[in-house]
Amino acid sequence: MSAVIVPPTASLSDALDRLGLPGSLRGIGALAPGQRAHGPVFTARYEPVDEHGGTVGDFLDDIVAGSVVLIDNDGRTDCTVWGGIMTRLASTRQIAATVIHGVCRDTAVAAELAYPVWSAGRFMRTGKDRVRLAATQTPLRIDGVTIHPGDVLVGDDDGVVVVPASRWSEVRELAERIEHVEDRIVADVANGGTLREARARHGYHSLQTKEC
Repeated sequence: MSAVIVPPTASLSDALDRLGLPGSLRGIGALAPGQRAHGPVFTARYEPVDEHGGTVGDFLDDIVAGSVVLIDNDGRTDCTVWGGIMTRLASTRQIAATVIHGVCRDTAVAAELAYPVWSAGRFMRTGKDRVRLAATQTPLRIDGVTIHPGDVLVGDDDGVVVVPASRWSEVRELAERIEHVEDRIVADVANGGTLREARARHGYHSLQTKEC
């Protein structure tokens, strides 16, 4: 999917709103400006350790190139689940990006390799002996959005959205139409029209309205 050009997350979010679909993951932002990625989701879920301990997980061995790793650490910001080793291997194996409902560390490595990461922040404390890998390739629920393995995730400077795989073509086409309408509004205003007139002419205020 890496060669395919997709609409920005803002337009995809508008399309999801119009279709009544959740998909925008609040509080997860780009680690570096200008990064953009998309691909099918590979899910991983962490949980707190108990007296039996656990492992941080070696799931990178199971991920197909071009996938986006989506890690749910329950939004925790007190310990990380992604660092330099994972970044180096993911980059080498041509994984498209990593998205974390939680924090990451070794951010200089991601910057050096231009490997795209989205997270809830950055913090250096290890997750070893604090969290363990609970499951991979199972559904996740983050910020009210249910995400299944294989769903399409898109990330850019505005954050990340996830689109159900079965609705991807529909959402993408609608987002492209929204982009086209916005371009026409800008062109009309540049040619001397008013913003109010241009928005009314092209139905701007109903673009994100949920369809009945």
